Amino acid sequence: MTDTTTVAPAVAPAHGVTLTSAAAEKVRSLLMQEGRDDLKLRLAVQPGGCSGLIYQLYFDERTLDGDAAVAFGDNVEVVVDQMSVPYLDGATIDFEDTIQKQGFTIDNPNAQGSCACGDSFH
Repeated sequence: MTDTTTVAPAVAPAHGVTLTSAAAEKVRSLLMQEGRDDLKLRLAVQPGGCSGLIYQLYFDERTLDGDAAVAFGDNVEVVVDQMSVPYLDGATIDFEDTIQKQGFTIDNPNAQGSCACGDSFH
């Protein structure tokens, strides 16, 4: 069973995205494996996929004009670009590690539907 408790942000939220404790721990682990403490977890929405929009989730060392950032505990910062913030308000990033599924998931209350493959939404 996945831990769905969230880690309280260290600063006032600049965006409405939350990170579960399981996701924060996985991000910390990946950053330690990379030997980097200057990377941020970037979540963005881009045009694409069969439903119109796709998520991008990756590590980024850059800070762009208009970025909204929230720190979750030590060394974990989630950054969202200005254009993606309205699409992601209230979204939760989780990490699942089960026999059936391993990886990050995004639960977004703003998504009205998704495609059959689950890679895009509208």
